[in-house]
Amino acid sequence: MKAKKSILLAFILNLAFSVFEFFGGIFTGSVAILSDSVHDFGDAISIGSSYFFERVSVKKPNEKYTLGYARFSVLGGLITTLILLIGSGIVIYNAILRFINPVAINYQGMLIFAIVGLVVNALAFHFTHGGNSINQKAVNLHMLEDLLGWIIVLIGAIVMSFTNFYIIDPILSICLALVIIFNALKNLKSILYLFLFKTPQGISVSKIKEHLGEIDGVIEVHHIHLFSTNGTSNYATMHIVVNEVTAKIKSEIKNELNHLGITCSTLELERIGEECLEKDCNIIEHTHTCHHHHHH
Repeated sequence: MKAKKSILLAFILNLAFSVFEFFGGIFTGSVAILSDSVHDFGDAISIGSSYFFERVSVKKPNEKYTLGYARFSVLGGLITTLILLIGSGIVIYNAILRFINPVAINYQGMLIFAIVGLVVNALAFHFTHGGNSINQKAVNLHMLEDLLGWIIVLIGAIVMSFTNFYIIDPILSICLALVIIFNALKNLKSILYLFLFKTPQGISVSKIKEHLGEIDGVIEVHHIHLFSTNGTSNYATMHIVVNEVTAKIKSEIKNELNHLGITCSTLELERIGEECLEKDCNIIEHTHTCHHHHHH
């Protein structure tokens, strides 16, 4: 249960902190602090949704969701990513306005905020450190980014207190926002690939054909379909032509698929010369066992 506790704690810290930063940004006039508040708000949402969706996503498959609820955690990721993108867009827009007419910034206030920010984030980083679930690792990475963000704000405040070079603030905030956008887009890409049923990373159709072809009694493999529900568990369905259908050959095939990173597989075993019945099933290439005559 430690995982859940630390996730909840991180959520509360981030949420409270993003509100604190929002007012801090307004009070000091610093967009860099505001952009940090967007980041923290995004983190709070992502931690909150990962907490909520994670609980849903481990529910067992049932009649309504026969593949289980794994996609719910992906949905959580999608929501967070969109919030971060929108937030960063707003920050960049405000920073650009600042370039056009620079505003004097209360850098003493900024220094104090940055120091408090560093301390709070260092604590949060310490508490969330050492998780092993994907979500916890992500949460921890967010904390690290926040720490870096605060170090940047601190440096900015120090430089401004010596030079009165106020334009540093919007420059910093744009840099922070771009880092957030870059990471969010990377996330978005992997989420979209899941929704579009792209073959999971590290698994290839040709490799499966090659490895299964080496098993004694396997003649040929076709109709391979691969997908992942949440980026960690991979599913495969396929037709396999064998010289005889035995339990032994089936378990050899399943073992080999497990080695190749496929957690769940559905196999259709066909004997040599048996006509493949799925003429109109979406398939990748023409094969010898399936003659594609479309009888209408």
